[in-house]
Amino acid sequence: MRQALAAAREAGQAGDVPVGAVLLDESGQTVGVDRNRREEFHDPTAHAEMLVISFRAREIGDWRLEGHTLVVTLEPCPMCAGAAVWSRLDRIVYGAPDPKAGAAWSLYNIPQDRRLNHRIELIDGVLADECGELLTEFFESKR
Repeated sequence: MRQALAAAREAGQAGDVPVGAVLLDESGQTVGVDRNRREEFHDPTAHAEMLVISFRAREIGDWRLEGHTLVVTLEPCPMCAGAAVWSRLDRIVYGAPDPKAGAAWSLYNIPQDRRLNHRIELIDGVLADECGELLTEFFESKR
């Protein structure tokens, strides 16, 4: 989560919502780190989670990412939670909950929805205060 927080800080410094993501392989090795880049890429899908998932899939030449763990500073939105399911991640670990758009317990639980063909283990609240504080400071500076 510390790597994800460092990436989130970079996003905030670049003027984007400070969210960072790290992807770990089966052995726990970091195989991808990125941050929100919506402003930089002018792309509404350029969330940190989407970027690390896409990068890894291209890198290994397979869209199936079984054995991988996504670590992200903010609870994934519906788009990112869906991408995690479709890429068959094993686990999502996140920091701060997102009561307005969270799709991994707060509003929805897409990663564990039994109607879908794959379910993901969820671990929430890892360094939640630090992750949430970064977001609070960012949005307060915008007001």
